[in-house]
Amino acid sequence: QVQMVESGGGLVQAGDSLRLSCAASGRTFSSYAVGWFRQAPGKERDFIAASSRSGDSTYYTDSVKGRFTISRDNAKNTGYLQMNCLKPEVTAVYYCALETSGLGFRLTAYDYEYWGQGTQVTVSS
Repeated sequence: QVQMVESGGGLVQAGDSLRLSCAASGRTFSSYAVGWFRQAPGKERDFIAASSRSGDSTYYTDSVKGRFTISRDNAKNTGYLQMNCLKPEVTAVYYCALETSGLGFRLTAYDYEYWGQGTQVTVSS
């Protein structure tokens, strides 16, 4: 089993930045690819970004390219999502997730095995 704790969410103004963290424990963090998702009220959980096990390869949904950066520190068992130029429409609960398929970047929540509890990000206009 893997336990994951997210942090870094909050209330910010449009144009501000936030860095979300996802600390994992229980198993070797470097064995897992990391994904970040978000879910707004009444909507599905949407893919944002993914990182390979080493962190050398990353993938982003088009809407966040150039503004969000996914990274990880395997020595600290922690993943990160740096979010810049935030807009009100990205207000949601943000989740990190881990998966071990080794089949390339996974873009649906169904593919991920372990999830954090979520952290709320609210962007005011």
